[in-house]
Amino acid sequence: MDHQCHVIDGVAVASTDPQTLPVVSPWTEEVIARIPVGSAEDVDAAVRSAVAAQRDWSLRALDERIHLLAGVADTVERHLAELARIESDEMGKPVPLAEQFIEGGIAGWRQGLDLARSYPFVADVTVPGEPGQTVVERRPVGVVGLIIPWNFTVASILGSLLPMLAAGNTVVLKPSEKSPLSAARFVELLDLPPGVVNLMLGDARAGGPLAAHDDVALLHFTGSVEVGRAVGIAAASRLKRSVLELGGNDPVIVDADVDVAATAEAVAMSSFVNSGQICTSSERIYVHRDVAEEFIAALVTAADSYELTADRDGTGLGPLVDARQRAHVHAHVAEAVERGATVLRGGVLPDGPGFGYPATVLIGATADMRVMREETFGPIAPVVVVDSFDEAVELANGTGFGLAATVYTHDPVHQQRAGDISAAVIWINGWQQGGVNAVSEPWGLSGVGAAGAAADFDAATRPVSLLRAATA
Repeated sequence: MDHQCHVIDGVAVASTDPQTLPVVSPWTEEVIARIPVGSAEDVDAAVRSAVAAQRDWSLRALDERIHLLAGVADTVERHLAELARIESDEMGKPVPLAEQFIEGGIAGWRQGLDLARSYPFVADVTVPGEPGQTVVERRPVGVVGLIIPWNFTVASILGSLLPMLAAGNTVVLKPSEKSPLSAARFVELLDLPPGVVNLMLGDARAGGPLAAHDDVALLHFTGSVEVGRAVGIAAASRLKRSVLELGGNDPVIVDADVDVAATAEAVAMSSFVNSGQICTSSERIYVHRDVAEEFIAALVTAADSYELTADRDGTGLGPLVDARQRAHVHAHVAEAVERGATVLRGGVLPDGPGFGYPATVLIGATADMRVMREETFGPIAPVVVVDSFDEAVELANGTGFGLAATVYTHDPVHQQRAGDISAAVIWINGWQQGGVNAVSEPWGLSGVGAAGAAADFDAATRPVSLLRAATA
């Protein structure tokens, strides 16, 4: 069993608090490592290291920072299989799926390098005809507290870290206590100056002090609404920035004119991949009555392709991350059934070790059930039959969440109407489709702060205007 340490100023450091937390394999329920709980003293040491390193890092030429950061992508690529297996061990996703998402993160990191090269860190915005000159410099904010979720540890780091570092900031990285081992290995692999990226392990005893630290200029958090509120309050009370990507309860609308079989397969994937543990997983499915019977039958058939597996190198459904998450998912299903919903597939706790949960299809769910109004974060596909596209849009907007939505329709009017859904991202006829330059900001309970492309660099920098008067 490994006993992990923080990494502060490039060195492994034991916690000032001797208490530890177990990291439990979701496949076997065995303890595979222990990590420190973290402490305010640990956080202060990490932040002080980041503060000390930030000036030198920011004064390096942009090309030099980009060169060093390009090496990160190359290193992660060389260690892809190792990192994917660690993620599988600690979180439960099959290794091929972990590899797929880490590969996507590497590609995104390299795209971020290209964006950094073209981002206007210095821009002459002088208005022709006006006297003098105005130059806007985008300067680093300082130290960033980066708190990442447990479902895609390495991909989440790759998706968030590059703009912060390229802009000249330094970072204190805190992974979830549920899946910290891949983050620890990631930081161990980095070949960056000491203090540029510091690793803080632990639970809320580390996360709380990081969010409240006066020398952290930006808090970047991805996780639950409950914890995100606490992070946002801590940031606001100290007049510092926060970017919060919180929960989703994402709707899918299936119109009457779709290819039913193909759409059912697409919806099954968006509901069940990674055992539904993706913030943009499809959690509410609204299908037009004209195709409902055919679609539901096709969805059940498609769900049969997502069988639970104990093979970490396979392509089936891996377990949920821990016992608590499985209990949460099953409670949503049980409450729906008690209140009149019907399970067409799944919905039963499997025998044997591990935290597996089957791909589950529900019909007859109503808007007041927890499975329809809260984030489930499991392999659940609840289907609601609607009489019109407008009814589906109205129901889609009924939960207070607004992270993403998917709409399957070939009707140009309905495609336009899809824009009325309150969501940061609206995919039409294809889940998880997107471009390099896409920018979005969550609605409602799903978070605060724009992300993607230039918005990531905007969040990581502070604009300063230099106004030079015209000489006499």
